[in-house]
Amino acid sequence: MASDGKTRCWGDKDPLTMAYHDEEWGVPVHDDKVLYEFILLEGVQAGLSWSTVLKRRENYRRAFDGFDPVKIAEYTPAKIDELVQDASIIRNRRKIESHVNNAKAFLKVQEEHGSFDEYLWAYVDHRPIMNEFTSWKEMSAETDLSKRIGKDLKKRGFSFVGPIIMYAYMQSVGMVNDHLTSCFRWREIKEQYGG
Repeated sequence: MASDGKTRCWGDKDPLTMAYHDEEWGVPVHDDKVLYEFILLEGVQAGLSWSTVLKRRENYRRAFDGFDPVKIAEYTPAKIDELVQDASIIRNRRKIESHVNNAKAFLKVQEEHGSFDEYLWAYVDHRPIMNEFTSWKEMSAETDLSKRIGKDLKKRGFSFVGPIIMYAYMQSVGMVNDHLTSCFRWREIKEQYGG
């Protein structure tokens, strides 16, 4: 239990991760710009801790034009070279190139489906999955659904969208409520979004 008297499933050791846990993780997102932001950030996370990514989130927001996929899709090789030199972000060329590539693929999905939100949330019938895990041991790092979504996104030209990254993405954008049942946020999210 944290000093504020609330039981959390994670994030109570650091103010930044606590705020993310309490305010964002597991909350359904329907804003396309934010849905793209999390595709970018989850791609950054591959091989790193989420706290490492959160600490650099505002640097990414600045470096990547406020996570605007329209602007990012237009990045030139020179702009990518510039980003590789930016010490305030993770300077991994493959990941940076994937952010640009994924922005282009994201715009194509928007064009085809009207919005990325419509495409993505159709996988869960536009309602978040309300899991009831009592411990992390019960939770898988990937699911059949995260495999299906990742496979379809790869067909559409996305990269860094494997099943584990996609399950973390589903948690981040609230397609699943994976707060442990002992966590104060589990009930709040279930009551607000569970129907």
